[in-house]
Amino acid sequence: MERRNDRVVVVGEVLFDAFPDGDRLGGAPFNFAWHLQGLGFAPQLLSRVGEDPRGARILTAMAAHGMSPDGLQRDPTHPTGVVRVRLDGGGGHGFEIVPDQAYDHLAAPPVAAAARDADLFYFGTLATRAPESRAAILTAASAAPAVRFLDLNLRPGCWSAPAVTACLEQATVAKLNDDELTVLCDLYALPTGEEAGCRGLGERFGLHTVIVTRGERGALWLDDAGAVEQPAPAVTIVDTVGAGDGFAAVAATGLLRGWSPATTLERATAFAARICAQRGACPDDPGFYAPLRRDWGLEGTWS
Repeated sequence: MERRNDRVVVVGEVLFDAFPDGDRLGGAPFNFAWHLQGLGFAPQLLSRVGEDPRGARILTAMAAHGMSPDGLQRDPTHPTGVVRVRLDGGGGHGFEIVPDQAYDHLAAPPVAAAARDADLFYFGTLATRAPESRAAILTAASAAPAVRFLDLNLRPGCWSAPAVTACLEQATVAKLNDDELTVLCDLYALPTGEEAGCRGLGERFGLHTVIVTRGERGALWLDDAGAVEQPAPAVTIVDTVGAGDGFAAVAATGLLRGWSPATTLERATAFAARICAQRGACPDDPGFYAPLRRDWGLEGTWS
């Protein structure tokens, strides 16, 4: 099998999701990069952590998973990011996103330099909540030459219309959930209805692909060829934390590998369901990914 060197650069927050029963690694960009590593890629994660015990735990976990720590900046002043997670009885969750964390203070030059030769550049909106990191991320996105994959994350109090608009202006692919699509349709006076709203969003910002996750209703993919829908598989939910990030990682894999939208959505929704069936966003068992690499033809992806 031919081996490929797709260069994936991921920028944004790395943090701990503080569950009632303990901390678990999280942050959408970190989860995304973790899954791509498990699927056989070697993504470069660009983030910032504190010089504290949580930061050290992140470095240790990345090393154990085979991820390079070279893109992690160390911050002597600000702490490693934390999100306090509240679980409800049905497997759902809520968040309290702690402000002024290390990832809010990304230094721009190394981030922009890494983006210039990326085959896929992933960024999200949460890490753009603070001016310093926003400038670093948008500068890097403008330098990225290929697929610029924006994962929207419109958490209350952690986004602004100008920042989201600036991110969309730099993206070529946007992934969001159905609630976020409703927010953007209102914000930009786009047509109502999921497919019409996606089309309006794509036309306004020059996106070649818009992907919407819809929870138990599955997912929608819209590109120049039209719309494709995929129902969600049945799953016993343990918790839904990180399911969208797993979906995004498989969607990005489909873009890199040239899978059809139908195949990509089928695999992405199945992967998200597997994440929902376990506690936490990042499986640390290599056996979680091995059958997927085999079945999806990803063995030998990275050389």
